Amino acid sequence: MSKSSSEADWQPSCGQDALRIRALTLNRIRRFFDGRGVLEVETPLLCHTAGTDPQLHPFVTHYRQPGQTQGIDCYLQTSPEFAMKRLLAAGSCSIYQICKAFRNEEYGRHHNPEFTLLEWYRIDFGLVELIDEIEDLFLVLFDGMRALLPSKRITYRQLFEQWVGADPISADFAELAECAKRQNIPEASSICGKDRNIWLDLLFSHLVQPNMEQGRVYFVYDYPACLPSLARKKLGDEAVVERMEVFIDGLELGNGYHELADPDEQESRFDADLAVRRQLGLPLPPKDQRLLAALSHGLPDCSGVAIGLDRLIMLMAGFDQMAQVLAFPVTRS
Repeated sequence: MSKSSSEADWQPSCGQDALRIRALTLNRIRRFFDGRGVLEVETPLLCHTAGTDPQLHPFVTHYRQPGQTQGIDCYLQTSPEFAMKRLLAAGSCSIYQICKAFRNEEYGRHHNPEFTLLEWYRIDFGLVELIDEIEDLFLVLFDGMRALLPSKRITYRQLFEQWVGADPISADFAELAECAKRQNIPEASSICGKDRNIWLDLLFSHLVQPNMEQGRVYFVYDYPACLPSLARKKLGDEAVVERMEVFIDGLELGNGYHELADPDEQESRFDADLAVRRQLGLPLPPKDQRLLAALSHGLPDCSGVAIGLDRLIMLMAGFDQMAQVLAFPVTRS
């Protein structure tokens, strides 16, 4: 390796301004939640279990105590969600955490296998109150950085019908395929097959997100029940779940729920995820029995959200690649 290339490789990928913006952002977040009586917590990143979502791919490592011949598989967490819910069930107040999370996925403009999450849970909040708080936080974080247009709150169904031309809940596969064909996505049928979740994700990412207005925060809520994650079903309309996602410039920044508290429903979702994983030949992480026990003990009524801070800082600073706000992305770590 030449001296010039070696010198370039050891240096951070972001500039000093980006480091200062990150420091300012972390400071503002802590002041924001401290002012609202939300407690900062830390939970383990290395755990005995991981999320079962087939779309998530955790890093797996092996832990063996000195002197022992056998060890156990451990997982780098894709989110601190399960551990934070255990704290809530144990009687904590509303809590937040700023931490690293890990996903064994691609590296690119908007992805890095190691990233920073801001995750928080508010007791006695529904989705409306949670969205209000996210909006308040963004007003604080974007102050002096970048002007934003007034936010837009819209249901998943309304947005999907507007840009895809089909009802995401009632449309059959033939109708979804016809929408993809009209929008010049001929490969959609071979990619999605008979999996409604993949159909909705593909059409939303290809046709809805690119049409979101630049500079406007979108709060998309009431997701179809086939895309539940860990949200509870909506009372009075079980075709949807109380889930929301937040977008800026068409880029997804966060995922939030009115949190599922029923341990039986939670275990059935674990089982459904594991069945899909088994069908796809993916690893089968163990179900988090401690989370199920915590839910059985009683999770307080709450809503929570996880925000990808690297993406958020990237947008605040006016950059278009996450590497521009990371000191050492995976290519330089």
